[in-house]
Amino acid sequence: MQDTAKTTVATTSEDRNSWRWGFTPQAEIWNGRLAMIGFLAAALIELFSGKGFLHFWGIL
Repeated sequence: MQDTAKTTVATTSEDRNSWRWGFTPQAEIWNGRLAMIGFLAAALIELFSGKGFLHFWGIL
């Protein structure tokens, strides 16, 4: 007897990468992506300039 595993794939009509406003999964995905880019930019500024992010921009 052969064991066949059936897999079900949930299909949604919404694209997870679309730009959506409000408290939607798409907005939270983009929020996380932009936060990662911002954190990386701040870390690179500090690494290459030798100053903290706020000192680099002259805020402190």
